Amino acid sequence: MGRDQIVSETAFPAKERSTREKVHVIACGAIAREILAVCRQHGLDHIDLNCLPAIWHAYPQKIVPGLEQALHEARERGFQRIFFAYADCGTGGDIDRLCEREGVGRIEGPHCYSFFHGNDAFAANGDDDIFTFFLTDFLARQFQAFVIEPLGLDRHPELRDMYFGHYRKLVYLSQEEDEALQEKAREAAAYLGLEYEYRFTGYGDLTPALKAI
Repeated sequence: MGRDQIVSETAFPAKERSTREKVHVIACGAIAREILAVCRQHGLDHIDLNCLPAIWHAYPQKIVPGLEQALHEARERGFQRIFFAYADCGTGGDIDRLCEREGVGRIEGPHCYSFFHGNDAFAANGDDDIFTFFLTDFLARQFQAFVIEPLGLDRHPELRDMYFGHYRKLVYLSQEEDEALQEKAREAAAYLGLEYEYRFTGYGDLTPALKAI
């Protein structure tokens, strides 16, 4: 997937889809793999998935304009039921204001780290995790493209301590138990000079959020 590309796909081949009313899910591309996995595991073949560029994870000011455009296009295509597979994602409440204006729901939580961990559990760990940098499966895979390059650390490695000097540890919130990804996460922690901690979360609150729609 190109970092600036909008991807549209459905979770199941046409012949396998149910007759339930379609729900058009507009999602962050950074959680596309996990959404499709949940859909397959739970038979959510009525979900029509449209993924916006995952790189907006690093540029949250682009998210709400992109959601507005995607929402308009979905309604032009005739979708009546639409859901945003986003948390707040650094938009300062702008996604919630869009949801309220347009009558659209979204995943509960401040960001994907919270809903993958489980929002209640993440909030309960708040004091312990206050100086923590988080990775998900996606960010473990794409650490170079989504952390190092956007922050310019490949060009100016001396900036590392400016960005990460106040962090104490890197916590890898893992959706799938994959030793290769764990090794990538350990390497990321070493690159940033942080202690490493692994937590297997599975899909957390993403699963009930998708099942509820």
